Amino acid sequence: MVVIVFGIALIVILTARYRIHAFFALLLAGLLAGLIFQLPLTDILTTIKTGFGQIIGSLGLLIILGTTLGLILEHTGSTTVLAAYVLRQTGTRRSPLALNIIGYLVGMPIFCDSGFIVLSGLNKALAWRSGVSMVIMASSLATGLYAVHCMMPPHPGITAATGVIQADMGKVMLFGLLIALPASFCGYTWSLYAGRRLPVIAPAAMETDAAPEALSSVWMAVLPIAVPILLIALRSFFTLEQSSSSLLLQILNLTGTPEIAITIGIGLALLGLRKGQGEGFGKILQEGAEKAAGILVIIGGGGAFGAILAKAGIGAHIANNPAITGTGILLPFLVTAILKTAQGSSTVAIITAASIIHPLLPALGLHTPDGSLFCVLAMGAGSMMVSHTNDAYFWVISRFSGLEVKDMLRVYTIATLIMGIVAMCCVFLLSRFML
Repeated sequence: MVVIVFGIALIVILTARYRIHAFFALLLAGLLAGLIFQLPLTDILTTIKTGFGQIIGSLGLLIILGTTLGLILEHTGSTTVLAAYVLRQTGTRRSPLALNIIGYLVGMPIFCDSGFIVLSGLNKALAWRSGVSMVIMASSLATGLYAVHCMMPPHPGITAATGVIQADMGKVMLFGLLIALPASFCGYTWSLYAGRRLPVIAPAAMETDAAPEALSSVWMAVLPIAVPILLIALRSFFTLEQSSSSLLLQILNLTGTPEIAITIGIGLALLGLRKGQGEGFGKILQEGAEKAAGILVIIGGGGAFGAILAKAGIGAHIANNPAITGTGILLPFLVTAILKTAQGSSTVAIITAASIIHPLLPALGLHTPDGSLFCVLAMGAGSMMVSHTNDAYFWVISRFSGLEVKDMLRVYTIATLIMGIVAMCCVFLLSRFML
């Protein structure tokens, strides 16, 4: 246990204080952990390479495809169309709630920071038109995006944790989507409550988005998001054997594979390309590969660190400590929350936590399919709390909304704390019925 604490502390210090890239921090932590466990140097190097290669081989294609899908939806204007549709249904009077719902929906395929930047013009325009304080509007949008970013694949952190813990991707996606809903709503509720107790903050300037008529239709915006989710969920909730004689089941088994399902989503998203946008398709693919590469090296570093802990038999050591084995899903939640709060990145926090927790699953009683599912969901909840000044997303919200740090801390940061607690309570209640 001392080695785990040492590894966490080293990763936090290197990434938060010295701004060393998370990949090198994880690699160094794995190397030092192996030396402390007195593993032969050749075994350490072999284990690091094996752990790195296995996790990249398992998740690399999925992360690249998921990132690309989000970028295509962003560039085709599908997110703006979806936002305009939700706004028409709710009306300007309920604009904070509309932005929260928009964030929840748009956040399914694209990263929370990208989503906020894309929708920042709409956010300012609605704040100007409705007279609602910018801190309420921005935080309502931000919490909707943030909830699904932390809880639902194909976002990189929760996707990587699902692969490391070997949970069912479809069930994580469906349960994560459901748990993100109350978390998002509670974030919106706090934003409304706390924001009303601050002086009204008007937007610096009003910006508007392109007319929805010039973009893709609502259906073309929804299908690339909904179809992959539906295919993956259907495959998960049907027991599909490779040797099944049913052609329909065989097709569902193939198309419900996450990589295939997201590829289908990409194909549907490409149908939304407008005339003249085809020339930029190559640039979108290049941007998707480049953006995914930075995430993949962190995932690989986490896999290497976890492989060292597994090689050292850390799970067997923990199994002899009743104080730890009795914590169940609480330990994955706390480890992730500590890492998130200390170093800022939800993705790094959950990948690192998954590497630490994976060898401990039998000792924690979470080595069953349902146990691994709730372990991943608990880590997703932990990766929400808390977002503050060391989180890049915090500064994206502040910069694109013109909000001061003190207002962000009072409204948005507290909202993320509440969201994490609410999400964990939902995970705990569900686990009582299924574990």
